[in-house]
Amino acid sequence: MARIAGVDLPKNKKVLYGLQYIFGVGSKVSSDILKKSNVDPEKKISDLTDEEIAEIRANLTSDYKVEGALRSEVQQNIKRLMDIGSYRGSRHRRSLPARGQRTRTNSRTRKGKRKTVAGKKKTPTKK
Repeated sequence: MARIAGVDLPKNKKVLYGLQYIFGVGSKVSSDILKKSNVDPEKKISDLTDEEIAEIRANLTSDYKVEGALRSEVQQNIKRLMDIGSYRGSRHRRSLPARGQRTRTNSRTRKGKRKTVAGKKKTPTKK
């Protein structure tokens, strides 16, 4: 099993898709790294030699910010938004959607489980 940037890559996948298990590596970055490293994207991770793994690891760490460094940078950016008091920062502080999504009916993932409010019943309509 190949270990790159602190992540164990799955043996049975192609290298192009296996690299995407690393935080910060998508399809474009993965294909760019493989071109620089002269590795066939269709090759399985289990078939890679130690030299190819070392080459991929070297290109990845020298050119891109991934895993821990990238996660900490994202957290610092969110903290900066909160510190300067921006609208997006206040949305992050209250755990609400920060990119303009509606919250009246959706956004249950961010808001958590539905909280029932006492004394709020529907009043019957008179005819």
